[in-house]
Amino acid sequence: MEKSPVKKFRPAIIAVSVVVPLVVAVLFTIRIPNVEALSFLPPVYACINALTAIILVFALYAIKNNNVLLHEQLMKTSIALSLMFLVMYVAYHMTSDPTPYGGEGWKRPLYYFILVSHVLLSIGIIPMVLITYVRAIAKLFEDHKKIARITFPIWLYIAISGVIVYLMISPYYAA
Repeated sequence: MEKSPVKKFRPAIIAVSVVVPLVVAVLFTIRIPNVEALSFLPPVYACINALTAIILVFALYAIKNNNVLLHEQLMKTSIALSLMFLVMYVAYHMTSDPTPYGGEGWKRPLYYFILVSHVLLSIGIIPMVLITYVRAIAKLFEDHKKIARITFPIWLYIAISGVIVYLMISPYYAA
């Protein structure tokens, strides 16, 4: 008996969902010596987050209007942008010292709430996006819709909160 596409990809989904956060955590502890800091990257990856949010909204609009091909292309673009963000984010942190948040008052707990929720949800979204994608490519559209209804708002929050985190910390980047 042949495995369903979702069960077939389950080991890969689990592996990617565990390995990616672990590799990112390990890479965050590494500073590449004698390399110029990639200080130009934070506004670039903030723009990538903003673009991801916009594309996610257009992808939702496309599928609501039965434009399946456009929806598929936009979702693949969103995945690619998220991967680009991750690579740039890790590269920046491997070449730069951490930037402490300098805000005070009510902004400080707000910043940390947004940052922590952004990071935790970024870890949790990995298997959700992968499962949602596998269900779509397997043409299990009812199952795809069920998880997409949960995946979409979380992914959108992650993209938007990434921009907000950047805007809140950007005044404190070293010149």
